[in-house]
Amino acid sequence: MVVEITAPFQKATKGTVRAIQEIWLSYFKLTNVQKENHFLLEEIRTLRMEDHRHQETVATNKRLRNLLQFKEVTDWPVIAVQVIGRDPTGWFKSVIIDKGSRAGLLINMPVVEAQGIVGRVVSVSPNYAKVLLMIDQNSAVDCLIQRSREKGIVKGVSDQECNIDYVLKTGDVNIGDKAITSGMGRLFPKGLPIGDVTEIRIEPGDLFKKIKIRPSVDFSKLEELLVILKEDPLSAQEKRRD
Repeated sequence: MVVEITAPFQKATKGTVRAIQEIWLSYFKLTNVQKENHFLLEEIRTLRMEDHRHQETVATNKRLRNLLQFKEVTDWPVIAVQVIGRDPTGWFKSVIIDKGSRAGLLINMPVVEAQGIVGRVVSVSPNYAKVLLMIDQNSAVDCLIQRSREKGIVKGVSDQECNIDYVLKTGDVNIGDKAITSGMGRLFPKGLPIGDVTEIRIEPGDLFKKIKIRPSVDFSKLEELLVILKEDPLSAQEKRRD
């Protein structure tokens, strides 16, 4: 009788203890799973950061290899620079680079990228310099149509467009022709890529064709550049006079 009376209570007590044990063990398991998940998430974040750094390193190496190839084909000495900022006023399309007069930079030295010309140095401090971009409306670059040797002057319009002025209506220019530096404007060496002709219009009564080109350089993605250490001839003459 004692067994019959006490057995149900013991069974219930044992069931309760077992349930409590299972809940307690489940809690510890969940805690361990949460810790493991947190650890795995941190590891994933770390791996993603390392992957991003690796991709950036690969992209940088590719750009530097392209610059090195350009350096090998030019006869002029060059110095590599890094773009560290844009013109803060917004009045001009220009960038700030991390080299200045201490590195030998002078006003009017040409600045290029692997794909073509970027602009020219317009102001210099000991450690920094400002580069006026080719796409600025105040910029002007003497050019040649590579195929036909027609001459003109490239003027900036926007990040993705420039005009070629002073090409006569009878001039031989076609869509897709490449514009290069003529070497006649004192600053840029001859033969550097400028852009491709995208539009040609002839207005009644005008002496010159209206020509638009797409720059060879992507001005929205300027990072590593080369400054050609070519001194402006007029500046050099003034120094000799002084």
